[in-house]
Amino acid sequence: MDKLIALPEWHVSVGGVCHHDDMIMQPIDVSWLCGEYGEECYGFIYLRTTPEQAIARLGGHYADFEPARLPDEPDDWPDPGEPLGVASVGDWSIIFYPDWISIEEELITRLSEGTRLVFHTALGVEDTDDFYWCEDGEIKYLYGGDDAFVMDPPDELADAMEEINKLYPSIPRLYRGPAFLLIEYLTGIRPTEELLKSLTFRWGTVKRSGSDGGLIP
Repeated sequence: MDKLIALPEWHVSVGGVCHHDDMIMQPIDVSWLCGEYGEECYGFIYLRTTPEQAIARLGGHYADFEPARLPDEPDDWPDPGEPLGVASVGDWSIIFYPDWISIEEELITRLSEGTRLVFHTALGVEDTDDFYWCEDGEIKYLYGGDDAFVMDPPDELADAMEEINKLYPSIPRLYRGPAFLLIEYLTGIRPTEELLKSLTFRWGTVKRSGSDGGLIP
């Protein structure tokens, strides 16, 4: 697992700028998710695998999924229990997860088995969000929830956190900016509005159980 956990000293961000080991970062404009979208709960899972494998891990059949862009209007975003979307960016799959913030931790860790997973979900109107970084079934970093639980960042994130703290000295909730820089640092994907709205997602349903409509693998 050392090869998985070790973060690259240099990589090119998809849709963004180069990163070097001196941790040059540029803030991402997330005002669109804090404005009219702030009343909608959104969740994006970044999983280092193919879309076909990502959907299979969630219990769905990729062949049954239909292509479409992310809806332009927040009111048109899928609600809990409605189809989720998956798109491919490089070696990664981005999963738009429409369910409530209470995604089960057991599912998150199981999805990450054998690979890397980054998950961020937020409900701006309630000023709450969750952030997970997992490696091969292990939670490396966790932030969020209504209780604002914060796990001490591991050494692998020390440089990134130092740079983020300089850019956001007021220490806002992660969904107001820091989460997106962590996503970029951990995945190489710069999750801008332009990138996310330009992707063609495949939409469909997966197995569900329980009253909350939670996903199961």
